[in-house]
Amino acid sequence: QVQLVESGGGLVQTGDSLRVSCAFSGGNFRDYSVAWFRLGPDNERVFVAGCSWKPNDTRYGDSVKGRFTISRDNAASMVLLQMNNLKPTDTSVYYCAARLGLINSGDVWYNSWGSGTQVTVSA
Repeated sequence: QVQLVESGGGLVQTGDSLRVSCAFSGGNFRDYSVAWFRLGPDNERVFVAGCSWKPNDTRYGDSVKGRFTISRDNAASMVLLQMNNLKPTDTSVYYCAARLGLINSGDVWYNSWGSGTQVTVSA
């Protein structure tokens, strides 16, 4: 059974950078796409970024393009989300999710989830 553990959240100021990590276990990492979601204003899960096992195959939500970068370390079974130029609107709980197959921006297509990590950006 796939398990995902997020780490690296915290409290930062506007304009700061932060990196969150997702540790993957319990499956063949190279078969999975991994994505980051965050909770929206109505507690819905909003797609932030995703990556597949294919080199340079990444996708980003519109609100984070140009500021966030997702990367994966296949040897370590880790996915990193580098967040730059953070804004108060980036404040949320960030979840790591995994699915067999290619990236999908819909949360319903992911069947493995971490417990989340809080990111808070002060004005």
